[in-house]
Amino acid sequence: MPPKAYDATSHLLLTPEDSEAPHRVVRLRELGIGGAPVAEFDEFARDLARLTGAPYAMVNFIDEHRQFFAGLHTPPASGAEPGTAPGRSVPGRVMPRDHGYCPHVIARRRALVLEDVCDYPRFAGNPMVDEIGVRSYLGAPLMDRTGMALGTVCVVAQEPRPWGLQGLQTIKAKAADLVAGILRRERRSP
Repeated sequence: MPPKAYDATSHLLLTPEDSEAPHRVVRLRELGIGGAPVAEFDEFARDLARLTGAPYAMVNFIDEHRQFFAGLHTPPASGAEPGTAPGRSVPGRVMPRDHGYCPHVIARRRALVLEDVCDYPRFAGNPMVDEIGVRSYLGAPLMDRTGMALGTVCVVAQEPRPWGLQGLQTIKAKAADLVAGILRRERRSP
């Protein structure tokens, strides 16, 4: 098991322990998802970004070591990304497990609303703040019929966002819609 990430100044555990990860990997394999981009999930992420007004949206599956964005929407490339400081990167399909906020959603098994990540010492030091300029996060778990958190759906922005109750209800409803679609795919599989 890789070492946990700690904030050296405050000794906060930044990435929660995830004892369910090995079982999740098995379940994701059974479902045939989590290791490759899925056009349907990219479309879902695009629709989620449009619905929430966020520039970035993801369908994220997490194993013991990494996060994989099987669905990803980023702003159209036209030189520098809007709101991106020089030297900042754009998220790709793979990210270390100890980056970002989705591992917290998996551990909590509940939605997470961070209108301004810098308001929370535990989250302000996350590498995604410096790497792509994340300032706001909204995510919900993808809860399987087995009771397992398969992954997350999330949106991020590079400025604080007042997601509010409407944002929370939207992300939770969209997560439930995606899980229903995943389960329909499972029933159709031979």
